[in-house]
Amino acid sequence: MMTAGRIAAAIELLDIIETARKRPADAVANDYFRMRRFIGSGDRRAISERVWSVLRARRRLEWWLKDTPITGRMLIAASLLTEGWQLSGVTQTYSGGQYAAPSLNAAEKAVLARIEGHTIDHPGMPEAVALEVPDWILPLLHARFGPGTISEMRALSGEAPLDLRANLLKTNREDAQAALAAEGWEATPTPFSPWGLRIDGRRPVTSGPAFQTGLIEIQDEGSQLIAVMVDAHPGMRVVDWCAGAGGKTLALAGRMNNRGQIVACDVSKARLEGAGPRLKRAGAHNVERHLVEPGDKWLKRRAGAFDRVLVDAPCTGTGTWRRNPDARLRLTETDLAELVPKQAMILDTAQTLVRKGGRLIYATCSLLNEENDNQIAAFLVRHPDFSVIPLARAWPLETKPPCQGDYLSLTPARHGTDGFFAAVLERSP
Repeated sequence: MMTAGRIAAAIELLDIIETARKRPADAVANDYFRMRRFIGSGDRRAISERVWSVLRARRRLEWWLKDTPITGRMLIAASLLTEGWQLSGVTQTYSGGQYAAPSLNAAEKAVLARIEGHTIDHPGMPEAVALEVPDWILPLLHARFGPGTISEMRALSGEAPLDLRANLLKTNREDAQAALAAEGWEATPTPFSPWGLRIDGRRPVTSGPAFQTGLIEIQDEGSQLIAVMVDAHPGMRVVDWCAGAGGKTLALAGRMNNRGQIVACDVSKARLEGAGPRLKRAGAHNVERHLVEPGDKWLKRRAGAFDRVLVDAPCTGTGTWRRNPDARLRLTETDLAELVPKQAMILDTAQTLVRKGGRLIYATCSLLNEENDNQIAAFLVRHPDFSVIPLARAWPLETKPPCQGDYLSLTPARHGTDGFFAAVLERSP
């Protein structure tokens, strides 16, 4: 594909994402390329990078376009200009020729002319626009980060690396690193997770033998550290209460060396079924899956039966905005208002499974106090038989924990991971 063709495809994909606001952009993009297998891998990467650069800068681009109707063609054009293109070059690329985007009309050129020669940032932008966050969430971020809000949000607007986890059931980190090197991928050990490897940028590792044979799994280092915080040992009985497709379940199975019992629970049958191929590929044999349904008697029968219960609660996902920049455009204040009581309800249910002296691990990929510290404080009032195990004592590795305080609290700016929170609570004997 020539540059004009790539830009035309990026405009098309961006418009499709815009019309499917409720679907994650990466899922829309996967469908788009699946239906267009004639687009080569290099072109796919260039098109995706162009679209994702727009999604990361969406609020600022809209500010530059002001009262103009927001379309994919205008967003792409504005992004090119803020990257240093001349308007004449954009006009030539939007030629209307075969495989190119339709020509710009006079009104569009007039709007774009005022952007030419400028970078994307401008001192006149409102703070929420400059930081690429919804207006309503900015006070909550200030409450969480204070003077560090700007650096945290700028880090959250960057591109995330590709983090991988060596599957301890089949290999170790060094051998997994060598297997990736044999495929041409340079991976370096992550600084905190003893199982993690990192590759810069988005790379198609899933098509290679290291992934296909189960030596590695794709998992952000922060997510790996949630599994570390569970401190599951061989022979234990463990519940992954909001297991989804089983990413943390797989890490726990490796930590337990397939000995003991893991029950992966979820309310979604599709997600649990999706975990099946992953478990098989990883060689995880100590995992059973359980679909949580209304009136389920399993919960009552297993009350107080487990050493560890991990609650990776549904949340706003604010900590994952590097990977899902479109999610910040969909998130509303109502979403947060609905999630907080849902998280409390899930915690109240899951705690019944913890034995005396056992541990409940609460985790989110959120940066907001409302879903993290405040949620734990409220839980402890409702359940005084639980107490917090401070991070320094809960951290099971010989290395120092990556942060201080009672809880694991990770951010892109401070730790290079996605934003994660974890609290370890223990039921009194």
